[in-house]
Amino acid sequence: MIFKNRSEAGKKLAEKLKKYKGNKNAIVIGLPRGGVVIAFEVARELNLELDIIVTRKVGAPMQPELAVGALTQDGEPILDRDFIEKLGIHDKDLEPIIQAEQDELQRRLELYRGGKESLDLNGKVAIIVDDGVATGATMRAAIKSARKLGAEKIVVAIPVSPKDALEKIKSEADVVICLDIPDVFFGVGGFYQEFAQTEDEQVISLLKNAANS
Repeated sequence: MIFKNRSEAGKKLAEKLKKYKGNKNAIVIGLPRGGVVIAFEVARELNLELDIIVTRKVGAPMQPELAVGALTQDGEPILDRDFIEKLGIHDKDLEPIIQAEQDELQRRLELYRGGKESLDLNGKVAIIVDDGVATGATMRAAIKSARKLGAEKIVVAIPVSPKDALEKIKSEADVVICLDIPDVFFGVGGFYQEFAQTEDEQVISLLKNAANS
């Protein structure tokens, strides 16, 4: 399945989430940056509040796109120890990477929230949305963050994911909705006709528009 862009993917996801439409106990959570574009469409279609959880991928030394773990919103590293050992990576090599990602996470959290009070998911149905999953590291960090914030039920909604990553997510979320589980997976961007990088300004704009709608 190829999506035209993130907005189209968001509308398709919303169709699978109709049971939550207008549910005052549900909230849509976008993962910045690209996931917020999709989450905005989901929240608009379902008439739900939109908010964010900020996570960060921890990349391998010299291979930043290769995830060996991720950070939860409070900066806690969740590392794939088996994979790290397989790659022969030492903890001291990861320390500066983790510190840099913790700094970037805090920057984004402060920028995107813009003084808005901290997210409270106590007793809520958290619908966590991203533009796709590769390793599942950042989504799993988001799930852990949502649990810590008090979410009663966690629904993960994504357009595309490889099967192995999806199985890990299913073991940690309450409900998982994925539109496409391809046999061959070369990265999330390969399933979109348009997959431009989402900038900070767009994230902030979408959050403001959602709050005013």
